[in-house]
Amino acid sequence: MSNQKSNQSLVISALGKDQPGIVNSITSPITDSGCNIADSRMTILGGEFAILVMVEGPWNAISRLEELLPSLQEKLGLTIISRRTEATNEDRDVMPYAVNVVSLDHPGIVNQLAGFFSSHNINIHELYTDSYRAAHTGTQMFSATMTVHIPANISIAQIRDEFLEFCDELNLDAVLEPVKG
Repeated sequence: MSNQKSNQSLVISALGKDQPGIVNSITSPITDSGCNIADSRMTILGGEFAILVMVEGPWNAISRLEELLPSLQEKLGLTIISRRTEATNEDRDVMPYAVNVVSLDHPGIVNQLAGFFSSHNINIHELYTDSYRAAHTGTQMFSATMTVHIPANISIAQIRDEFLEFCDELNLDAVLEPVKG
């Protein structure tokens, strides 16, 4: 049984039509419940707003917030999902590396990149992708920015060589470098 005085964590995701004031409408109940936003990601994709937020607070504040979520979902016309979570030990034996990839856009790039890292037991910690038109030619381009956590027992030189060879075979321009503090 958990200590009732210690903070608990709740991850909330919400998706729905973008509208002015939506961030305020989502964050107000978090604050009003006595919780604190520990981490968040928010974006607009097409006309849809998406948020992923981790909140922390005493067990009773987390419970209060969980009770408010169904009415918030109804009021804002969002799809809201929440799940209790526990903090992970970010300092386990991993080395954070930044990955940047640019190429002509075509289906399957994210899946191929994910497959490479998965096959080497490397966790993708963050991933952002974008497609855009090249400035002068109008060619459809793709870019991915990732943070991966490479286990300390993996040779960086070997994984870098394998990754760059993998990218060359797929005609992806890529960089793999340590995350700078």
